Amino acid sequence: MSTKVHVHLFYGADPRFYRQGDNIGCLYGYHHAESDAFKLTYSQDARESKPVRLLRRALKAALGFDFIHTWRNRAEMLRSDVIWTHTEQEWLSTALMLLLSGRKSGDEAGPLLLAQSVWLLDKWPSYGIVRSWLYRKLIARADQLTTLASENAELCKRYFQREAKSLHYGLNTRDFPVTAPTAWKPHAPLRIAAIGNDRDRDWETLIRAFGNDPRYTVKLATRRRIPASLRATNVEIALFSGIVKQRELYDWADVIVVPLRPNTHASGITVMLEAAALGKPMVATNVGALQDYFPAGEASYVPPFNPQALRDAVDRLVAEPMEALRQAQAAASGLLSRDLTTQHYAMQHVRVTQDMLRARAASRVRSAAGMATAAGVAEAERPARQSRGGL
Repeated sequence: MSTKVHVHLFYGADPRFYRQGDNIGCLYGYHHAESDAFKLTYSQDARESKPVRLLRRALKAALGFDFIHTWRNRAEMLRSDVIWTHTEQEWLSTALMLLLSGRKSGDEAGPLLLAQSVWLLDKWPSYGIVRSWLYRKLIARADQLTTLASENAELCKRYFQREAKSLHYGLNTRDFPVTAPTAWKPHAPLRIAAIGNDRDRDWETLIRAFGNDPRYTVKLATRRRIPASLRATNVEIALFSGIVKQRELYDWADVIVVPLRPNTHASGITVMLEAAALGKPMVATNVGALQDYFPAGEASYVPPFNPQALRDAVDRLVAEPMEALRQAQAAASGLLSRDLTTQHYAMQHVRVTQDMLRARAASRVRSAAGMATAAGVAEAERPARQSRGGL
């Protein structure tokens, strides 16, 4: 029999509608796990009125996860063998739904929950008593914890006394085919691109490093608001949305810069994967276990909150174009050799799920053996009790 996996994604990622017409499958590439042995279903977005949407978002803000979206998808989830989630926002709400549906941890009949965390561990110290208590109760319902960075996996041990498997996130190589560069010649002024909407992007350090300096032209692509005090004449701030516009920005750039605040969840890794695939030298802040993906030698790393170090790293690439080319070639080669793709990302989930299913099967065997042993002992003791008058 095939294993039924339900992939629970955030509202807005329904594969029926996400990038409709592009035929990309499921966001994040989970569809690559589909096979005769693994049958996948996905969470579906319900059509909703504006008042209901506001209510759902208000409850999400209060709880930290979208429980209404999860509750709407509970029937398909409860029919599955395993539930996959991409972030804590999905698995926290799934854990609550399972508990409210009577599917407790260790329930041999309920679906297994693969719980992947991204921002949870960074935010954990800031949570109050009530939220921490609730989340711990929900964490106990998760059957397997996963993360996308080794630092996050280590924090699972510290905060929850739970082992977590660190998985490697992957690139959709159909959108970004891997092409190792054969030459690198920077423009004058140097073209720098910086992309991202993650909460840990450090745009202040980026602008202080390159802003109002005629040697650099910077294009910053983000949905986040940049304070007016940071605006600079040579820094264009805009949202380059969609794959075509993003590709145009990468093609324009000489160097990709990924400035970050300290974090533990590999913030910026999507941009680094895309830059490596397109053969662009990269400079990134050395935080978040990014070297799990691209070790030193495949990217230039700098300490956080240091505009001078960031500028110096970029200037070194300009001064040594052959070294910049070698670095970009090494990153493209490393992406391929470590298979940092959505296909491999999906197959890591398959292997983790197979381990979970084997562990459950072994638990059932032990439980059955224990019951058989108990029954045998009871049967052996029956004649003795009868000879004592049934006492």
